[in-house]
Amino acid sequence: MNDYLEKLNPVIRDYFKILSDDIPEFLIPYINTPRMQKQKGISVTCGTYYAKMFHQNLWYSSLDHSIATALIIWHFTKDKKETLAGLFHDIATPCFKHTIDYMNGDYEYQESTEELTKTFILESDEIMNLLKKDGISVDEVCDYHMYPIADNDTPMLSSDRLEYTLSNGLGVVKKVWNLDEVKEIYSNITVFKKPDSEEEMGFTKKVHAEQFVRKMSILSKCYMSDERRFAMQFLADIMKKMNELGLIRINDLYNLSEKEVIEKIKACHYNNISFAFNLWQNANAILVSDKEILNKYCVYVKTKKRYIDPLVQIGNDLLRVSEISNKSNDAINECLNYDFNRYLYMYFELNDNVKTLSKK
Repeated sequence: MNDYLEKLNPVIRDYFKILSDDIPEFLIPYINTPRMQKQKGISVTCGTYYAKMFHQNLWYSSLDHSIATALIIWHFTKDKKETLAGLFHDIATPCFKHTIDYMNGDYEYQESTEELTKTFILESDEIMNLLKKDGISVDEVCDYHMYPIADNDTPMLSSDRLEYTLSNGLGVVKKVWNLDEVKEIYSNITVFKKPDSEEEMGFTKKVHAEQFVRKMSILSKCYMSDERRFAMQFLADIMKKMNELGLIRINDLYNLSEKEVIEKIKACHYNNISFAFNLWQNANAILVSDKEILNKYCVYVKTKKRYIDPLVQIGNDLLRVSEISNKSNDAINECLNYDFNRYLYMYFELNDNVKTLSKK
């Protein structure tokens, strides 16, 4: 664990300190297990980290995200089981993350890999021994959806949504705030309990909720951008084709690092896969059309619309920020009304084999 912390980017280390004064001692052995450590080699950016057109300069792994989510849960609940559920919530994340949901046809929910969470915990002797020592059953930590502070339904604020909004906004996806701003946002979040409702995180002041939603909207549009949708479908098709050719196994996506998978892609000379990958990796942009472009790699793809409409305390009332702020309501509607109605392509000067990658 010390080695992991010592190698952390200073920005991420300081960010963790904002989320929690320290990493609780009980969490460290779980973080050190081989299964959790495999998440170090997976970026939260779904493969886009490796392409020049995204200009991402802050590496943030699936392990970083999992730890940060757990720290948020610990900060607000001090509950060991909920915290571990948060730590494990992405334990079944494969290389290129939600790109594999695209490969599975799960474009709009992006939950297709979550069903393996319990399996991966059960298959880890190290995690199972730690749970037994702590007197915790698998069923108490394998589904973070059962804990509303860890996860809840859109558009509510949960630890998972809060975490990726904060970290992605530090420069993982796009820099929209600094550590001081994150600290101010975080310090104005609390847990509310509405009558006949589950606990839910929300803001104590309208101004901070508005700031959060404004930055969330910027990030949401990045998640849905033409470039990112194209990238996820492109990588999904490459993985699918290489799997069909017997050049990569689905199991490899859960056990290799992304760099190791990219080495396999670059060594793949079937269907011009390596050449296509190299062109995408070094391109400055993709092309857009209102019609399908034949004989080129051309896709029409939707994606999950991510948005958050957090609670705000106004006197004795708890209201959604969209109910009391026109600018927050407008920002949320920008996300909800984002238009996917166009074809995305790259004009590869390649032979007809590349058409096997196209999404028909």
